[in-house]
Amino acid sequence: MKLDVDIALAIRLADAAGAAIRPHFRSGLAVERKDDASPVTLADRAAEQVMRALLKAEAPQDTVIGEEFGATPGTSSRSWVLDPIDGTAGFLAGRPLFGTLIALVVEGFPVLGIIDQPILNERWIGVSGRPTTLNGKPVRTRLCRVLADATLATTGPHYFDDHDGAHFMGLAAKTDHRRMVMGGDCYNYAMLATGQLDVVCEANLKLHDWAALVPVVEGAGGSMADWNGDPLHAGSNGQVIAVGDPARLDDVIEALACAH
Repeated sequence: MKLDVDIALAIRLADAAGAAIRPHFRSGLAVERKDDASPVTLADRAAEQVMRALLKAEAPQDTVIGEEFGATPGTSSRSWVLDPIDGTAGFLAGRPLFGTLIALVVEGFPVLGIIDQPILNERWIGVSGRPTTLNGKPVRTRLCRVLADATLATTGPHYFDDHDGAHFMGLAAKTDHRRMVMGGDCYNYAMLATGQLDVVCEANLKLHDWAALVPVVEGAGGSMADWNGDPLHAGSNGQVIAVGDPARLDDVIEALACAH
């Protein structure tokens, strides 16, 4: 089956990226600033380069979209979307809460996603129509009876502009804010898929930030959408919600609509 071939390739991509990243972790490596002022490291570039080399050899017909080196157009309707280190700030701080994100997007929608944490050796694989696995074993999101019981996570308030931040605080006020989690980047979505968190809410994400997350979360029984509740696709505006219990999605959208 073609999807099995794609999964095997995605696993090889994750293996190669992890091998490129691990020698740099907690090494005091040099940091540069990209045009948007976000940090980039030798590890980011090395990991994306090895993944691109593999894709050029094994899937030359497919488009490749990477955070560090942009888009290389292909001739198919398929795109491999790569974020070599999602959570560079955490990586630079020596915190193993970053991840390598690998997605296969077909006609604008993600069908395969990997979240790989190469230091802890944790790998979540999500595939449309199949259960999400962590290191080969199925994982599930947890039920959340009411939004007031929900544990909410986001990477940080500084990633919201004033408008989106006010709406995020409207959501936070409706959840169990005593347990709210800050920081974590893609690892929050992995924890949601594993039944440790209930809601993740972010804005200003790019395709490489979220494409791999959708199959992982949805294959574990959760749901992802934009802030209007519409399915995420390549043209989405970067406002992202993930819920472990799909029954709470409407509650989250309603809470977001109320600026705090």
